[in-house]
Amino acid sequence: MVARANMWSAGYYPGWEQGSMPASNIDFTTLTHVIHFSLVPNSNGTLNSNANSITIANSADVISRAHVSGTKVLICVGGADTETLFQGATSGVNLFINNLTNFVATRGYDGVDIDWEPLPAADAQQYTNLVNGLRSALNGFPQHKLLTAAVGAYPPFGDPATSEYVMFASLQNQFDQINIMTYDLSGPYGGWVTWFNSPIFDGGFRFPSTGGLVPSVDGAVKGFLGSGVASNKLGVGIAFYGYIWSGGTGTTTGGVTQPRQSWANAPAVSTPSYNTIMGSYFQTNLYHWDTSAQAAYLSISNASPANDMFISYDDPRTCQAKVSYVRNHGLGGVMIWEIAQDHQSGQADPLLSAVKQALDSPGPIIIQSLSQDIALSFNGMALGSYRVQWTDSLTNNLWNTLVVTNVSGPGQLLQIVDPHPLNSPQRFYRVQSPQ
Repeated sequence: MVARANMWSAGYYPGWEQGSMPASNIDFTTLTHVIHFSLVPNSNGTLNSNANSITIANSADVISRAHVSGTKVLICVGGADTETLFQGATSGVNLFINNLTNFVATRGYDGVDIDWEPLPAADAQQYTNLVNGLRSALNGFPQHKLLTAAVGAYPPFGDPATSEYVMFASLQNQFDQINIMTYDLSGPYGGWVTWFNSPIFDGGFRFPSTGGLVPSVDGAVKGFLGSGVASNKLGVGIAFYGYIWSGGTGTTTGGVTQPRQSWANAPAVSTPSYNTIMGSYFQTNLYHWDTSAQAAYLSISNASPANDMFISYDDPRTCQAKVSYVRNHGLGGVMIWEIAQDHQSGQADPLLSAVKQALDSPGPIIIQSLSQDIALSFNGMALGSYRVQWTDSLTNNLWNTLVVTNVSGPGQLLQIVDPHPLNSPQRFYRVQSPQ
């Protein structure tokens, strides 16, 4: 049986969340890597550990608990809107690198995650110098230290269409993981339409204004692969938050309530956590699943169009479909922003639990005799693809395909029947995913 196939599952864990979600509450058996968020670079090459509560105590707590489960912990440097700070810090890149590696050594981290945002083509040389120099410095440790990056799904607006992808193709051997931030893929921009925060597919839909395909996980992955980045270097982002589109008055249909809607006056957009969406907005009659995009959303209509809402978010089915997408395409793993956003003290974390179930898929196979037939049952995940095979000898390594099955709906228990196998003296089975 092939299950996880060495996929990574990396979860961002902000220091400021450690009060409401202590490290003792994290299910480290779900995560291969925790990315502690984050150090802020100062323009003079020093590091600000206070801005996001990366205290000595917080570092020690997460590292000690993670290491018990064999989970690696990396320190992130950067975050949203840190471009200018990185530009200054890397003007004296050797000092900056020395400060980072000293921090890793002093606190006991397993590596560094670079989150330079935004990263336009104009910063490519400084970014390259940082990556090459940091990789070289990390190689000086007696044990391997990881170097990962959070990267934009698409090049920044105004840059050449492949500039970011080409740069990461040239740097890929320096990284252990390149995690694509496949979220924040929409917004109330000029010429846009309502669209999902983190859809797996574009569904063939194009912007009415330009004719270009709307963004998607699949579109971003193809951009990196098409420029030569190896599939096993890439991770796909899972969002534990969503987008609320509200208002958009002046449209012919009132406020925005659906994906792919145009507007006359731009809607307002906010980014609540999964917990907030479920606690304040979710009702079963408002829930919808968009099959072409493989994305969940809520559609809320009110008497006043200004109070209408379209809420896009990753739900448990989306999380599992993303794990299946990664497995089906031979990618390296998944990355989560961020693991506290579905956490409630004393309760199961629904999204993290869904990721864990998908990573463990297909799990144990139940084999039952049905008269002259054999029935095999196992858990199939959303968007999963499974090949069930059999052999009568484990020594010849000759496997016969019994069936190939694809899960088009949500995760479900699959049952496969092998007709009349009892005529054979012995029978062995395996399930491969991807098929």
